[in-house]
Amino acid sequence: MQDISLHLLDILENSVRAGARNIKVRVINNVLKNRLRIIVEDDGSGMDAHTLEKAQDPFYTSKEERVKKVGLGIPLFKQNAEIVGGSFKMASEPGFGTVLTVDFPLDHIDRMPLGNLKDTLLGG
Repeated sequence: MQDISLHLLDILENSVRAGARNIKVRVINNVLKNRLRIIVEDDGSGMDAHTLEKAQDPFYTSKEERVKKVGLGIPLFKQNAEIVGGSFKMASEPGFGTVLTVDFPLDHIDRMPLGNLKDTLLGG
């Protein structure tokens, strides 16, 4: 993916497919701590511990029938954060939704650009 906004779009599509009616996205740019933090919270179907762990594996999909998607969204987002010294965390509970927190160092030369969040997420 070219930028963080495309990763975020993929995560939001996952939330919608999981039945989320409310999705909260926070982007926190903390120059003093040299961190860009992205938090996505949804009220979708949530995942049990096994599914939560598997969701971070490449090519895993919870869909019984694959349609054009290969299940790389979460693993690639995680990889792109960790490769530059950031972190990726997911917490979920069946029936209560999922929270994803991704941290990137602001000054790492290989950090992906944030991209145009508005146009990417609103189809502008």
